[in-house]
Amino acid sequence: MGEACQTFVQLIEAGDYYEAHEALEEIWYPKRFEKDNEISLIKGFINASVAFELVKKGRMEPARKTWKVYLKYRTLIECVESEHLPLYRKVDALLEQKYEQLFGA
Repeated sequence: MGEACQTFVQLIEAGDYYEAHEALEEIWYPKRFEKDNEISLIKGFINASVAFELVKKGRMEPARKTWKVYLKYRTLIECVESEHLPLYRKVDALLEQKYEQLFGA
């Protein structure tokens, strides 16, 4: 999980939002039906990268809606018990920074 998140960070920083989505989808998809806060948080990160890709394509309204989905899952960061929590916090900070850049918030 940590390696995939590190790759996600690198891809988000590079503006490769679709590829970032793919990096996490590989770990989320097989576990998508599990009731697990960590897996749901990963789903949220995926939604954030999708929102950024939609901005890149000029689709602002769907991007805003997808970002709101991320915000719903973002709150789970406080519930996750994982050795990767510092990395998840880093991802969250990066996503917030990218949001401000892309959405002009």
